[in-house]
Amino acid sequence: MKRITTYFLGFLFLTTTTQLKAQEEEFIWLDPYRDTDERIEALLGAMTLEEKASQLIDVSEGIPRLHIPTYNWWNEALHGVARNGRATVFPQAIGMAATFDKDLLQNIGTAIGAEARAKFLVAQEMDNRSRYAGLTFWSPNVNIFRDPRWGRGQETYGEDPYLSGQMGLHFVKGLQGDHDKYLQAAACAKHYAVHSGPEEDRHVFDAVPSMKDFRETYLPAFKTLVVDGDVEAVMGAYNRVFGEPACGSELLLDDILRKEWGFDGHVVSDCGAILDFYAHHKVYKDGAEATAAAIKAGTDLNCGKVYKESVVAAIDQGLITEKEVDERLTNLLRTRIKLGLLDPKEINPFNNVSSDTVGCHTHRRLAYEAALKSAVLLKNDNNALPLKKDIRTLYVVGPNANNSEVLLGNYFGMSGTMTNILEGIVSKVSLGTSINYKQGILLDRPNVNPIDWSTGEAASADACIAVVGISGLIEGEEGEAIASDAKGDRNNIKLPQNQIDYLKKIKSKSKNPLIVIITGGSPMNLMDIVDVADAILFAWYPGQEGGEAIADIVFGNESPSGKLPLTFPKSLDQLPAYDDYTMEGRTYRYMDVDPLYPFGYGLTYTQFDYSDIKFNKDKIKSKEDLVATVTVTNKGTVEAEEVVQLYLSDYEVKFGAPNHSLKDFQRVRLAPGQSKEISFTIPQDKRIIFDDEGKEVNPRGKLTVSIGSASPMPRSKELGATLSAKSVTINK
Repeated sequence: MKRITTYFLGFLFLTTTTQLKAQEEEFIWLDPYRDTDERIEALLGAMTLEEKASQLIDVSEGIPRLHIPTYNWWNEALHGVARNGRATVFPQAIGMAATFDKDLLQNIGTAIGAEARAKFLVAQEMDNRSRYAGLTFWSPNVNIFRDPRWGRGQETYGEDPYLSGQMGLHFVKGLQGDHDKYLQAAACAKHYAVHSGPEEDRHVFDAVPSMKDFRETYLPAFKTLVVDGDVEAVMGAYNRVFGEPACGSELLLDDILRKEWGFDGHVVSDCGAILDFYAHHKVYKDGAEATAAAIKAGTDLNCGKVYKESVVAAIDQGLITEKEVDERLTNLLRTRIKLGLLDPKEINPFNNVSSDTVGCHTHRRLAYEAALKSAVLLKNDNNALPLKKDIRTLYVVGPNANNSEVLLGNYFGMSGTMTNILEGIVSKVSLGTSINYKQGILLDRPNVNPIDWSTGEAASADACIAVVGISGLIEGEEGEAIASDAKGDRNNIKLPQNQIDYLKKIKSKSKNPLIVIITGGSPMNLMDIVDVADAILFAWYPGQEGGEAIADIVFGNESPSGKLPLTFPKSLDQLPAYDDYTMEGRTYRYMDVDPLYPFGYGLTYTQFDYSDIKFNKDKIKSKEDLVATVTVTNKGTVEAEEVVQLYLSDYEVKFGAPNHSLKDFQRVRLAPGQSKEISFTIPQDKRIIFDDEGKEVNPRGKLTVSIGSASPMPRSKELGATLSAKSVTINK
């Protein structure tokens, strides 16, 4: 009996061990120490076709039998973890671009990634797998803000391809982290490509730029994020490009993105973009054809339901093969493995983050620094700013003074510690100052009640601060801007007329300083108020610490140092038609008229002096690096930061070249009287431009290098921007 029992126990142990070993072999995709390709191949082999289709959409269903959890791919982090509850709210992207601070953007990206991971871990414990609670973030937006009418331009880093690429690059590096195996979070470069309005036409529009503009303006930022940033995802745009839907374009997704740039991440469609193929663009007849086109071109993930509903039908009709479906799913599974979503929690170092990191003091200080460095001082007659903290009487007016909405912009998170501009001002001014506030006017329409108690009181104060401008109610994405009559775009880029009239009324009653603080995310025609205001400070949508930062500038605790990441025109008459994607006449690079405020412009409370430029050589060969050096000196009495900008101009070519091109920039902080030598290396690839066929050209002959505090336009000099220029000869 004992022998029989021993035999039975031995048989049971052997059977159990064999079953466990078989189970381990069956679920090898859950083994973090296996080769990634082996894990993916095994998982694909275990899935049915219907299960594969369910994983190709943004709401990827769980597959319990394979131990694959539900995952929602749609998450946002444009300027902080967005639409998902509590998080640090940084300035809107266009404001972060105005900092011209690459290190700051990387630090912000790192902070956002840490908060995202912390929130994700808590959400998993709660079994919250809903939209916006994941780790694949559809940010940043590196589209070119080519026209100030575009409501979503606030999401971008401005009008310049180099600036957009550099700011996006450092955001991606911070967000994704630098671990050799795992991603902190996955970033996404969007919307690829040639996408910047009009909003109401984005589902039907066909963008057909010249090949020169395509290569010189619309693609470079994406290339930078892919080639230099190893961005994990790229989002295809809604519109068509050269006749093909962007999410079904072999030119964009296969020829350029995969083959030319070597992209090895995944491609996601904008939400509903595959449906647009047949419902709006009408270039395919149904979901099966649209699915086949998108999968063959290279769109891995469909934000929507078309793939799930049509993959099987497309295979049955012979439009695609299961192997092609596997190729798309492979890219998605690789991202999930990089994020550690199939691995034990404890082996991923990014999971060591504490929940206390969300909204922590360090992140709040980053938000403050970004708000401070983003504010652009456009005008400061007779040193109207800074105000003295012990000013006798001060009056604050305007629809955006006590309005926390204007801190946010669009695609925002939420914080319990936001400080609006009125609160910031009140917290800094002397206790002995008589400070009062009235909103005075509505945001964008005349007052219903004709009684005016504010303009007289404002005019009688020693200084008046008017906080005006617009908000995300007026500009934004097509469904976000509920006060817009153009689906989020702005067909009129002036301040609302009631605001203009109100400011003029105050000024007509007073000779005391009128300080105008403007919120918004896009260029504005300020011609009606430029002679009314004594000082103009453009605050963007400055994030949760915006009130603190703006107040510190107003009262001189800090000097403003932001620079415009786009051109402010005098009127729309200076611009081509909105739906014209030709770059001629657009942005500082191609405009032939003087704008109101040029790209790169912004005043400080001091004066920076630039020495003559010195080169390592006055003549260089085409493949050699050019090194340009300049000495910057703070000639004033206030410690401040300057953004030193380098531009190339006067290309000697027989085709149309940019008037000017930003090629590098550095931030420097100087005490009064302090000097610092700044050097820029300009390799061959920064000197390349594109001919009419979209081919790279390495220009030779004379080339002008300008270094200064704004773009080298006549208007820059007229406004007092300091510029130093020198020519160099480039030979074969």
